[in-house]
Amino acid sequence: MAAPEESDSPTEASQPVMEEEETKTFKDLGVTDVLCEACDQLGWTKPTKIQIEAIPLALQGRDIIGLAETGSGKTGAFALPILNALLETPQRLFALVLTPTRELAFQISEQFEALGSSIGVQSAVIVGGIDSMSQSLALAKKPHIIIATPGRLIDHLENTKGFNLRALKYLVMDEADRILNMDFETEVDKILKVIPRDRKTFLFSATMTKKVQKLQRAALKNPVKCAVSSKYQTVEKLQQYYIFIPSKFKDTYLVYILNELAGNSFMIFCSTCNNTQRTALLLRNLGFTAIPLHGQMSQSKRLGSLNKFKAKARSILLATDVASRGLDIPHVDVVVNFDIPTHSKDYIHRVGRTARAGRSGKAITFVTQYDVELFQRIEHLIGKKLPVFPTQDDEVMMLAERVAEAQRFARMELREHGEKKKRSREDAGDNDDTEGAIGVRNKVAGGKMKKRKGR
Repeated sequence: MAAPEESDSPTEASQPVMEEEETKTFKDLGVTDVLCEACDQLGWTKPTKIQIEAIPLALQGRDIIGLAETGSGKTGAFALPILNALLETPQRLFALVLTPTRELAFQISEQFEALGSSIGVQSAVIVGGIDSMSQSLALAKKPHIIIATPGRLIDHLENTKGFNLRALKYLVMDEADRILNMDFETEVDKILKVIPRDRKTFLFSATMTKKVQKLQRAALKNPVKCAVSSKYQTVEKLQQYYIFIPSKFKDTYLVYILNELAGNSFMIFCSTCNNTQRTALLLRNLGFTAIPLHGQMSQSKRLGSLNKFKAKARSILLATDVASRGLDIPHVDVVVNFDIPTHSKDYIHRVGRTARAGRSGKAITFVTQYDVELFQRIEHLIGKKLPVFPTQDDEVMMLAERVAEAQRFARMELREHGEKKKRSREDAGDNDDTEGAIGVRNKVAGGKMKKRKGR
């Protein structure tokens, strides 16, 4: 049992690497030619900081703890060494990547497929919300790489005959702090018990927490720490603002900002699924192309929402914290924290959706009379005072009446939607994404008539 003690203090990666950053290519890092070509095709010309630090060490076969802010190329930092090792010793069920959210799992799988397309890498995504029979069939084909959320993976390990991970060579935990914060600890422990002890482990996270340190002792042997950002950080090119407003005018100010910054793409974070849905309906009633993404939507609708937004068919995505981690949607210009995040660390992940990969972006946080303390915590965490976003209050108040009317319709639609759900437990039409709110009034009137007849 000597290994865990050694791993208490991970050795730091040597710093001089950073100065030579300009001259480095993937080939210099020791990546094979086939994969270098794949990187070129993806448009990855030179490696990012975390890749320069992590890839050479991973190729030497060390265990790695990678700390880097969101949007810094973490996926490449573990995908390339794994594919490199897979080329040297091809085998099935070679690597397992654990992620906290389903969307992130699909995204990582896309990157593996893209990097490994020329060498015929097969990957399987094992997440909840999708039929487990088809997943069992995918596992029976023994893919090289499994990308999974912990809960569903345990499910398959216990119930799918003939599926085990005894031959596993690599384990990756991406966004490890979030996996542990979502109370997946017991699942992670179970997974660690059924995979070989003789394996390489990579732990990646944007923020280092006590729970991650505990996991590191349990899972890693004498790891090397590659920290690109030690402090909690937001990217330099991100302009961050706040607005101090009374909570009853939140919706009105949101509409004002969407009008002021029209032409940009927005990601608006709400705290609950219900509020996400309500705000989406409200904005649609006012003629914005808004689309919701939250945990109560079926998996196919979530992916549908995400793809519409990625394809720029919709300019506003309203989301709960489901979408704050790891999703790489390249064209988010403005992030709005409509409801302030209760965990300050979530703020870093939310605003990390914009200003990715060297582009600039804006983040605006709504602070009501009830959020002052939370907001001060965020400022304390990122170590800077945020400027106020300039607004013309008289212009905002001119919108109040229209917004109030739209709020009323949104509430009615929500109520109607709830009743429909009660009436038929199946999905009541595809109400989740209709263009504008066409015929809202007719629907509302229709709803009332039905109720009267019911009586």
